Amino acid sequence: MDHHFTRAVDDLLLTYRENGGINYVEAAATLPSRPAIDAACVELLSILFPGFHGEPIVHAGELPEVTLCRIKALHARLKPEILKSLAAVNGVAASDEQAEEILDFFFSQLAGLREKLWADIDAAYEGDPSAHSFEEIILAYPAIEAIAIQRIAHLLYQHNLPLVPRMMTEWAHGRTGIDIHPGATIGSHFFIDHGTGVVIGETCVIGSHVKLYHGVTLGARSFQKDDQGHIRKGGKRHPNVEDHVTIYPNSTVLGGETVVGARSTIGGNVFLTESVPPDSLVYYAAKQIAIVPKRERHAHAGSKF
Repeated sequence: MDHHFTRAVDDLLLTYRENGGINYVEAAATLPSRPAIDAACVELLSILFPGFHGEPIVHAGELPEVTLCRIKALHARLKPEILKSLAAVNGVAASDEQAEEILDFFFSQLAGLREKLWADIDAAYEGDPSAHSFEEIILAYPAIEAIAIQRIAHLLYQHNLPLVPRMMTEWAHGRTGIDIHPGATIGSHFFIDHGTGVVIGETCVIGSHVKLYHGVTLGARSFQKDDQGHIRKGGKRHPNVEDHVTIYPNSTVLGGETVVGARSTIGGNVFLTESVPPDSLVYYAAKQIAIVPKRERHAHAGSKF
């Protein structure tokens, strides 16, 4: 029986040798660890929302010591993953100085980031009549978790750290169903109502006081290819959404040159590939819904009932 297993192993080993780039035999030593990044996301939420995430804090007097311990633990967890991430992409070992520079920048931004998140929470409270308290939003709204992790990851993305930012947003995507690329630039007071199925691309720029509903896609329209037929990387591929825009469920806005003007409203199920000026209302005029009493409907259908 073992000879069946041996053949399978031999075939797999052959692909391991031939298919470079998809197999890291020593992955634990050369690539950032997904469990470590997942744990870092959990720790970051406990730092940004103490008392809501992580271990409970019994007394306010514990907060300074607990916060210091959490920052130290996060530093210890992230540093080796940053070093591996830099080495995996650059092909050479990264220095401690490089990792410390990124971490110093990152930790210096957390206080300001927390202020941005409170603006997002306020937007959720003002934008959702079913929200009864800020506590409910922090504890139970998936969008806040997804936006928090994206804003965290965006800091690292801005500092040109590879792999780790995308791993962070994918952790949030798996938990919330909201897929926001770490490269997306998002203004203040951002709210995603319900959120499931929302996709926001890498080069998307979103203004302040923007509200999205579930199923909204801010994506790319098409991809340019080189002479060999390969997709060109980079470039502006995703739309801009200006201040005070609302986009209703299951609408799609595509293209790097597409701009949704300020204070505009995009109705549900719209497919948009061109810019709209400020103060626009976009909807499908041809869609009409007829509502009639059931008895009248049956009568038209020839039913005796």
